[in-house]
Amino acid sequence: MSQVPTNLLYTKEHEWVEVLSDTKVRIGITHFAQEQLGDIVFVELPKVGAALQADDSMGSVESVKTVSDIFSPVSGVVAAVNERLETAPENVNTSPYGDGWMAEVDISGPDALNALLKPAEYEALVGID
Repeated sequence: MSQVPTNLLYTKEHEWVEVLSDTKVRIGITHFAQEQLGDIVFVELPKVGAALQADDSMGSVESVKTVSDIFSPVSGVVAAVNERLETAPENVNTSPYGDGWMAEVDISGPDALNALLKPAEYEALVGID
């Protein structure tokens, strides 16, 4: 059973977004996504200072099954990355909404979050009642 925290926003590509302030968000992949991928063995993160466009690839996750792109849910500039994932990529499996976060982004403006899904919408997308 997938977990969908109610304090986050989501994408159809299974990324989550935590609003940290009016100008900054934290991004990761959902419990559902990490379940589908299986054991994660490597995470490629964006570079701090990189400009991101919403829906463009910002990195990748490699599991024992496959390699999948991580799509940026927002436009903005990478402010920080979770460097612990370089040596402990399994944190994405064990704590996708905690220690498995991937990047913090300074968003381009208040409209950057408008296209994201609310928790109930994401639950409907992945088939959770």
